[in-house]
Amino acid sequence: MTTSLPPATDNPPSPDADLLAPVPDDDGAPFWEYAARGELRVQTCTDCDEPRFPPRPCCPHCQSFTAHWQRTSGRGRIWSFVVPHPPLLPAYAAQAPYNAIVVELAEAPRIRLVGNLVTAADAALNSVDPAKLRIGAPVKAVFHRTPDGLTVPRWVLERP
Repeated sequence: MTTSLPPATDNPPSPDADLLAPVPDDDGAPFWEYAARGELRVQTCTDCDEPRFPPRPCCPHCQSFTAHWQRTSGRGRIWSFVVPHPPLLPAYAAQAPYNAIVVELAEAPRIRLVGNLVTAADAALNSVDPAKLRIGAPVKAVFHRTPDGLTVPRWVLERP
């Protein structure tokens, strides 16, 4: 079952202006294009139907070079997390303590995405109390437009 997710919103300059940003490459460009539309899609082999992430030209299962982008529900569960203390980079100091989570996708448990658990798409990285982080907690994707115009998936708890 797939659901429509709201597209990312435009944001005024925010505390995340100096945070690290992904650098899209040719293989991953569609991932970011779909994210900008509020869709979480995963590259999937057209021949053997195996999803793969990170995106790459060749399927690691059957070595096919054909692929399509399969829409997901945007749901998953927290597979792992960390709360950095102290921040490793100066741009993150104002948001500490914040979290970095690894999400296992519901439709593709071997696919795991790294992001942040937040209270809303445009909330600060430290908007969730670290005590609420639990392995296995159900989450869903939301989309945040960064100051440089890239839209990144973030995660909210399904049952806050």
